[in-house]
Amino acid sequence: MEIRKKHKCFDGKVVFATHESKSTKTPMNFSFYKPDGHVDSAIIWLSGLTCTEENFMTKAGAQALLRDTKTMIICPDTSPRGLNISGSEDSYDFGTAASFYVNATEAPYKENYQMYDYITEDVIELLREEFSISKYSIMGHSMGGHGALVIGLRNPDLFRAVSAFSPIVNPINCPWGQKALKGYLGDKEEEWKNYDSCELLKIGHKHSKEILIDQGLADEFYPEQLLTERIENISREVGQKLTCDKSEGYDHSYYFISTFLPKHIKHHLSLLN
Repeated sequence: MEIRKKHKCFDGKVVFATHESKSTKTPMNFSFYKPDGHVDSAIIWLSGLTCTEENFMTKAGAQALLRDTKTMIICPDTSPRGLNISGSEDSYDFGTAASFYVNATEAPYKENYQMYDYITEDVIELLREEFSISKYSIMGHSMGGHGALVIGLRNPDLFRAVSAFSPIVNPINCPWGQKALKGYLGDKEEEWKNYDSCELLKIGHKHSKEILIDQGLADEFYPEQLLTERIENISREVGQKLTCDKSEGYDHSYYFISTFLPKHIKHHLSLLN
């Protein structure tokens, strides 16, 4: 772990760092907030399209909520960087900063875009080795909410709590998801289902604890891209405990996230402890 910068914050520290990833075969940036004293648990935050490891740490206000706890929060970057892959910078919803947290199988992305493994293996290993963390939970926003739901449902014994803000819940049926999954996984649509929380629930992937989702009803992506009601309906059908709170007037921004983050942090702390 190479520290790039650090700041004292609510008696703890905010750190921006880089490490070498076995999964992506590249350096990967991340940030974390560690409260003062001993920690034994960690929340992994997955950010959305166009974001880096900085957005959540500078905008959401999690530091004040985790002060005086034994829980840190870590924010990985949203994709490998500096690869100069042709076309990877052409749009905001595919390529750089838009990994969708999948293990790509299609060239030219399959060599480095192994972000599912990066989160479930490399980040977990980093937390274990650098901080002796033994308890984990996962949350995220939009594309990162999709990642948190998929990773949490596929690894329910590893992640004690799962939550999401404005998640892309059914990517095989929305424009963002179809573009990304085709680009990273090719035409093998059966493989796409491994990265779709609705499809995972249908085939028996469930979490033993309640999943928490918050969705703003003024979110410009709510009707077409996020498809929130689909995970509500499927969760009822299969018996997955789910709370999906919808709030009038809130959009897709960090103003929305910061408003409801205290509820999510409370949810995670209650299950981590």
